[in-house]
Amino acid sequence: MLFFNTMIFGTFITICAYSWFSMWIGLEINLLSIIPLLKSPSSLYPSEASMKYFIVQSLASTILLFSVLMMSNLNEFLPQNSFLFLIIILNSTLFMKIGMAPFHTWFPEVIEGLGWNTAMLLLTWQKLGPMIILTYNLTANFFVFIIIFSSLISGVWGINQVSLRKILAYSSMNHMAWMLASILFLKMIWLMYFIIYSIISINIIVLFKYFNIFYLKQLFNSMNLSKMSKLFFMMNFLSLAGLPPFMGFMPKWLITNNLIENNFFTVSIILIISTLLPLFFYMRLTFSTFTFSADEILLKTAKNFNFSITLMNFISLSGLLICTNIFNLF
Repeated sequence: MLFFNTMIFGTFITICAYSWFSMWIGLEINLLSIIPLLKSPSSLYPSEASMKYFIVQSLASTILLFSVLMMSNLNEFLPQNSFLFLIIILNSTLFMKIGMAPFHTWFPEVIEGLGWNTAMLLLTWQKLGPMIILTYNLTANFFVFIIIFSSLISGVWGINQVSLRKILAYSSMNHMAWMLASILFLKMIWLMYFIIYSIISINIIVLFKYFNIFYLKQLFNSMNLSKMSKLFFMMNFLSLAGLPPFMGFMPKWLITNNLIENNFFTVSIILIISTLLPLFFYMRLTFSTFTFSADEILLKTAKNFNFSITLMNFISLSGLLICTNIFNLF
């Protein structure tokens, strides 16, 4: 519990910091706190994953600190026109920290070696601090390159995966590309997107942990237990794909609208097309929910879902209606 609290504290330091050095300290506190949470005494895979995560994050933090120091002494060591180059290096380290292409190769492998609880942290909370810092350093052309590259790579590499953890890792890369696109013109939309993405991802991971599912084959066997589990599973993945009337449609709709208004036509078209690739493997995952077996329990589930799981899944189903009503208040 101590490490969990200090992990959250480190992220808040990064969010509230007024200097680059304070942001770096917050990221380091967060990193040193999450490493013990990633380890598991019962298996060697989490320990290996935590070591990979530590090496990648340490390398990114070192380059980040180096670029910050060089920017603070720009006139002494480098000419003034090198500032943009240093900003690109700094942003690259942040993209490496959150696992965006082309700095992504470590991310699916680390997620694959973790349990669902720690994978949930890396897919949601651990992306918050670096994304906040990225909002301070907008380099539009470089951002557009990362957006296009991440959206395409995540879709292509995720199609043939049979591991659910890797599928969620590549899905995370695709959603990070959408969030990065929203940073280009309006910073608050990405925060709403991040909250909605986190809620949906937590719902899916809770279901996977509830049924102890890690691979596609296990999914087909476990989802025959009840209609309720199939319903929850289907609507969360369709929401993650951004289909109406689910909650995940709202931020993609707003981002696409703002991209077109700001003349980012090419980016919006590529993002929409690249979303079809994750939609394919989402539909492959949810295909089992459309088939029912004879031994399926009709009225009662094999395991009774507690109230919190039911409530969170209800939010995913009714989220679009809630979001539109919130906008009508302003």
